[in-house]
Amino acid sequence: MEERRLRELLEDLKSEQITTEEVMEQLKELPFKDLGFANIDNHRKLRTGFPEVVFGQGKTSEQIRDIMKELAAQGGNIMTTRASQEDYSKVREDIPEAKYFPEARIILVEDKEPGDAFRSPEKKVAVVTAGTADIPVAEEAAVTAEILGNRVDRIYDVGVAGIHRLFAKLDRIREADVVIVVAGMEGALASVVGGLVETPVIAVPTSIGYGANLGGVSALLSMLNSCANGVGVVNIDNGFGAAYLASVINRR
Repeated sequence: MEERRLRELLEDLKSEQITTEEVMEQLKELPFKDLGFANIDNHRKLRTGFPEVVFGQGKTSEQIRDIMKELAAQGGNIMTTRASQEDYSKVREDIPEAKYFPEARIILVEDKEPGDAFRSPEKKVAVVTAGTADIPVAEEAAVTAEILGNRVDRIYDVGVAGIHRLFAKLDRIREADVVIVVAGMEGALASVVGGLVETPVIAVPTSIGYGANLGGVSALLSMLNSCANGVGVVNIDNGFGAAYLASVINRR
């Protein structure tokens, strides 16, 4: 239950449009709702400003549908990450207005009356990738940042192997309030960008690379060992986590 709906409920009680018993019935499921296979955190938006986000990987399409249906009833923009086209088709059976972003692998059910807790339309997030192969993770970050109310500038394929490409886009990167750098291979781009901007840099290592990349571990360690100041690192391929953190920074 989001704050707007809770306030409406309390106002209805105050004006005697509903009874105390009716309010108690609705508040029973405020902390969470047990679906048997999942406990829906209905309190998340009140605590953090944004509803629970569904991690689709490992869940069945039916489970994703049922969780999203329950969350959508509580209000707010409802997201599922790591979702397939099959998952989306199942969700649309009950929520026909749901949208799918195939490259980002995100299902979205938009709130018809979105709140303002996470919206920072005057703030910009630049999402920068080292290579074209990093774009799926970058799109997870970019779409998430947009859903959370930020303006997003996508700057793709500007890795250190052709660093002149980065310098050509540097003015756009410096205009952002937060920069998300997505890189696989050795992950060097995060350090380079961190040494060129005065804004927070959130580094996302990806699992893109040959054997010694170790599924993203090499890029992760390179980013953690960055000598550039102001660089923070999220988990391998975690574009969502980077965008959420960028949104928290921007709303402050």
